[in-house]
Amino acid sequence: MFKSKEQFKRSFVQKFKQMHSQEIESATADRVYQTLGSMVRKEAASQQLSGSRRCREEQSKTVYYFSMEFLLGRLLENNLLNLGVLTLCREGLAELGLDLNEVLAEEPDAGLGNGGLGRLAACFLDSLASLDLPGHGCGIRYRYGLFEQIIAGGDQIEVPEDWLRGGNVWETRRPEEAVEVRFGGRVRAEQSGGRLLFHHEDYESVLAVPYDLPVLGYHNGAVNTLRLWSAEPVLADLKRGCREPGCYRSIVDYKHRLEAISELLYPDDSSREGKALRLQQQYFLVSAGLQSICRAYKLRYGSLRDFHRRVAVHVNDTHPVMAIPELMRLLIDEEGLGWEEAWAITEQTVSYTNHTTLSEALEKWPVDLFAPLFPRIFQLVEEIDRRFRRKLRLSPDLSSKEEPTALISGGQVRMAHLAIVGSHSINGVSRLHSEILKDREMKDFYDIYPHKFNNKTNGISHRRWLLQANPALAALITETIGSGWLSRPEELATLENLAADGSFQEQLFRVKQGNKAVLGEIIRERSGWAVDPCSIFDVQVKRMHAYKRQLLNALQILHLYNRLLEEPNLEITPRTFIFGGKAFPNYLLAKRIIKLITTLAGVINKDSRVNDRLKVVFLENYSVSLAERIIPAADVSEQISTAGKEASGTGNMKFMLNGAVTIGTLDGANVEIAAAVGPENIFIFGLKADEAARCHREGYRAAELCAREPELKRVVEQLTNGFLPGGDQFVPIYDSLITHNDEYLVLKDLLAYVEAQRLLGKTYRDSGRWGRICINNIARAGRFSSDKTIANYAAEIWGLAPALRGTMV
Repeated sequence: MFKSKEQFKRSFVQKFKQMHSQEIESATADRVYQTLGSMVRKEAASQQLSGSRRCREEQSKTVYYFSMEFLLGRLLENNLLNLGVLTLCREGLAELGLDLNEVLAEEPDAGLGNGGLGRLAACFLDSLASLDLPGHGCGIRYRYGLFEQIIAGGDQIEVPEDWLRGGNVWETRRPEEAVEVRFGGRVRAEQSGGRLLFHHEDYESVLAVPYDLPVLGYHNGAVNTLRLWSAEPVLADLKRGCREPGCYRSIVDYKHRLEAISELLYPDDSSREGKALRLQQQYFLVSAGLQSICRAYKLRYGSLRDFHRRVAVHVNDTHPVMAIPELMRLLIDEEGLGWEEAWAITEQTVSYTNHTTLSEALEKWPVDLFAPLFPRIFQLVEEIDRRFRRKLRLSPDLSSKEEPTALISGGQVRMAHLAIVGSHSINGVSRLHSEILKDREMKDFYDIYPHKFNNKTNGISHRRWLLQANPALAALITETIGSGWLSRPEELATLENLAADGSFQEQLFRVKQGNKAVLGEIIRERSGWAVDPCSIFDVQVKRMHAYKRQLLNALQILHLYNRLLEEPNLEITPRTFIFGGKAFPNYLLAKRIIKLITTLAGVINKDSRVNDRLKVVFLENYSVSLAERIIPAADVSEQISTAGKEASGTGNMKFMLNGAVTIGTLDGANVEIAAAVGPENIFIFGLKADEAARCHREGYRAAELCAREPELKRVVEQLTNGFLPGGDQFVPIYDSLITHNDEYLVLKDLLAYVEAQRLLGKTYRDSGRWGRICINNIARAGRFSSDKTIANYAAEIWGLAPALRGTMV
């Protein structure tokens, strides 16, 4: 991009003056950010153009990764890093009197995701480009994201996440490639030339306009695309037909109603209107994306008959599963193919990742909502269901599975069932999760389609989460073992030879301490609490949900507080418990757990009897950019979900890579992390997945357990007996544990968790042993790189070859 620092400075100053009509001496950080981002985007466009020419020559296969979320974080530093000019730009700007860190802070986190699903998608895009694989993301350009979280009076308050208020320097709007998406109306069928034709009539149109963002590979010149769709009204036709009083109001109402499709991520679905909006979002994404892909494909190849040979469509969880009937619609209604040929193409094109065993995430939509919104799509789903049922009835061994596996049953459309029937591959995201799918949650389908099921354990972009997020540790590693690990993360294993090296341990501890000091200052600025950087930083940052068991952590803190009050001379290593995460606006229990944590912080942090040994912090508005400060500073990684409920987790991998030690259950990818590091390098406690599943079946009674165990009884009663301020605010938490019998086995695992925490604290005091554990975790984290995960997807599911890049087909 730039051959020298002097060339960069000349180009930057020229571009700055051109964009802002100002001298560089008057530059603000925001304008420097806009200028530098514009230069990077121009370079990416140039690299992508040369790559697309080669792709056309090679006619390579391309994957399109459909996801409702892409949690990108900030992009400028990552793009400069991948282009190999980060240091050059930092030094060049410094010579111009500008601070790159201040510039980077001007970029808002993109409001395109919420949790692990979206961050996984972002890591996958990074690895696709870095492995020189042709793969593009397909998502929605949410105007306000999920929400911005404010903690006021200890409560979560949601306000719009206005991340686009200053524009988005990375995106290129492409109105010439807009497509029409249709909702509602009716379907008219007619015979013509021996074929049955279907006409969609009286529908409501929305214009899907694409915005393209470049995805740059690491030091290889590869550039893929994340295409985000924005819903815009088709106003021209309405204006021409507007001849009645009140037309203006009708047009404005129409405009607002359709723009809502791309306004918020996961709109509140507690009402029928909210459910309809979520469904419209899902269809909007897949219809816009597939129409665009098919149109470009036909321009190049003339026909869709070999579509599956050059295109792979991957659906990330059930949200984009309407890609299956939508592709059938395009092949049958638009392309004129027969059912059997269209179905063969569709099944060979689409693959599906399941991310959960939670029933609420295995989407089911009422037929009386689904069918009126998508009349033609519903007809196709009905026909897929009819043919699938007939296939089962014709097989004596499978006929009993007809109703349990039906796509439409009980007045509902089952999206996970549609995904399984219409895809050629169904993968889980950890070994445990994949086994649970085959043995329990989707056993009937596994009996029907054993060849479709496989595992692809999640991974993380090790360059983003170590090289970028923790440059001091990355520099230490590179100085020690060389830079090969940046492209070959398995080379981190070389660090095992240094696990007991006192000198290397000391250098590692210095890096960690520096990161903790930085985070301590962030905590002071954001929360007002002063924390001891020499204390154990014990971190649980993730989406707030009962199965992730932030409540277990909170009750353990309450238990520890009780002990410190009773035993003032109790020997413990000082602890700072750090939380972060958002609760969905209509998820009352999760919001009460946030209130409990902030209440504990208020009580404990002000108590002079203990606050030199115990602190609690909840950092509001958890985001990727905040995670990049928290994770490098963590000593302990809390991964304490109920066994069998977390599909994989990727936070566990990010913490491990940065030298944090895991305390957790044998759930999700924790199982594989434990196998990788060995039992001496991780703190495992609690029920296993089969034991947890058996617990409720065999008559677990939380109230009886509580009555038998005084320590449990005490912390549970303290939720409602006035020990904590807040009146009856924690009654819903008490009820979840006792009245509703502790669905996620918090009380069942609490005492084992307390003991694991005690052992962890004792181990931390042995600095040599703790250093060995940290280094072994870093050394064995390379196997959890998303580069490895994506290489497996490419070879075993999508059939992609490297070094054959291209633009959107």
